Amino acid sequence: MKRLILLALMTFSCSIFSDTLTLKSGHPDSYVVIKGDTLWDISEHFLNDPWRWPKLWGVNPQIANPHLIYPGDRLTLVFIDGEPRLVLKPHKRKSPAGRIHAKGDAIPAINLSLISPYLVQNRVVDGDWFDDQPMVLGGESESRHHIIGGVLYIQSELTVGDKFGVYSEGREFVSKDEGDLLGQEVVLTASGRVIESGPISKIKLLSNFRETKAGYRILPIEDDSLLSAYFMPKPATLQESASILASEKHLREMGKLDVVYLDKGEDDGVEPGHVFSIYRDGIDIVVNGDGVPVLPTERSSYEDLISSVSSDNAIKMPDIYRGRLMVFKVFEKTSLGLIMANEKTVRVDDKLIQPDSLNLLRSFAD
Repeated sequence: MKRLILLALMTFSCSIFSDTLTLKSGHPDSYVVIKGDTLWDISEHFLNDPWRWPKLWGVNPQIANPHLIYPGDRLTLVFIDGEPRLVLKPHKRKSPAGRIHAKGDAIPAINLSLISPYLVQNRVVDGDWFDDQPMVLGGESESRHHIIGGVLYIQSELTVGDKFGVYSEGREFVSKDEGDLLGQEVVLTASGRVIESGPISKIKLLSNFRETKAGYRILPIEDDSLLSAYFMPKPATLQESASILASEKHLREMGKLDVVYLDKGEDDGVEPGHVFSIYRDGIDIVVNGDGVPVLPTERSSYEDLISSVSSDNAIKMPDIYRGRLMVFKVFEKTSLGLIMANEKTVRVDDKLIQPDSLNLLRSFAD
């Protein structure tokens, strides 16, 4: 019965809690925006769940477009129909010029400089498909490595003027449980434009991110990768939990503002802006023959065997909260996310769960 109640609570948690904001203890009554702030950063001063900043500002017509918030603006916390809201107090300026800002000075949802390289440079594709893409044969330079201004020879007839990225193979990702292939990581090493077409076409390199050499493949530059990104955070609504697949930088432990791969993607319903809570699986405690709880690091091979085949002697401890992340780029079976906050270090295989469901389960447990 308890399992059924928990399942029902998880199913309907989003609708129950979607309109509830919890203010942080000791929050300020107002805040002056400073250069470098993001909407997430500002909300973190007021909310326990800063990813819910759209709700905090949603009914304020002055901040209907968050791009209209600038450094120097004063935001004041008020209550409208019993709900906390941030409002923008009018400026009183002595300057006749008034409130004038450069077009790019508005406060973004998150710091785009943290993720912009990955919007362009990182992709996860089908490995067989990648092997069929045009290959770099070499270049006009006798060097094995090619740099900006150099010309590459490409084994394909390309259209003059088209822009391509040069990609090297990265890691091959597989799911932990089933071992299914999730895709091939490919990393941008350079970009260039076609200057001559033929059976062997020529590309002049316009930028270099890493060394570029023969054997690499070229792919068209994704149009959406070149646009400024704006992410509206929302709770992930997947049917099953996701998990951390890998660190983008091959780190063992990750923290705030690190980029990670998820083992779920577009096929699973993941979208840019999805927010997940990060949890570490609770350990299994085995009760030995003397009735004494034994930690995994202290138990014998026999006790490990008992833990794996019988739930009578093994007691699972509660999962441990690690932090929050937001997805910013989605592939077919994987996606990229930015860790926005962490209370403890994050590792590969940590699981990702819908935030609202966890809030509901916490209240139920209390």
